[in-house]
Amino acid sequence: MTTSPGSPALRASDADRDRAIELLHAAIADGRLDQAEFDERLDAALTARTLDALTPLTTDLIGTHALASGARAVIPGAHALTSFPATPPAERLTIKEKHGVVRREGRWVLPHRLAVRTAWCDVLLDLTTAIQAAPELLIDLRVGGGNVQLLLAPGMTLDANDLSTRHSRLEINRNAEDATPETLHVRLAGKMRHGKITANWQRPRR
Repeated sequence: MTTSPGSPALRASDADRDRAIELLHAAIADGRLDQAEFDERLDAALTARTLDALTPLTTDLIGTHALASGARAVIPGAHALTSFPATPPAERLTIKEKHGVVRREGRWVLPHRLAVRTAWCDVLLDLTTAIQAAPELLIDLRVGGGNVQLLLAPGMTLDANDLSTRHSRLEINRNAEDATPETLHVRLAGKMRHGKITANWQRPRR
């Protein structure tokens, strides 16, 4: 399809913005962007309304590096050569379970917001090798009974100030001497009743 000079710019979808953000995260992880460049481009990607606004944010990040690593690069709005990662991040992911076991581990794609709705369950959320979708992950808990275990990698921070607990225990076990630069801010919110939440930091398993 061709457009005339006076044609309106094509609007960007949520998926277009997500693909651009994924490429930015990959670029800062391997050193192609510094923190200031990443922050500036991330803000622009989150607020981009058109494909013309998104494209300049990633065009210099797509090329031999992405192809050599086996990742498929996607220019927002263009035909996909590949996708990075293969599963795009969701804005919200909901976990629902009663009287069971829930495990999320390995190279799973973190959503922007994770809703946990469980009753009398054992829940393991291993973030150590997860693929990050944004600088912050909000975990919204509505948990009645059971245990929730968080495994975090060095560089991840945890904020539980917005979490309400009753007849529950919260244990955060972190080495205060860890000086790893922050990579992900995890924020706990919601409510937990008659349960236990533990958070431990460990090096990702190779």
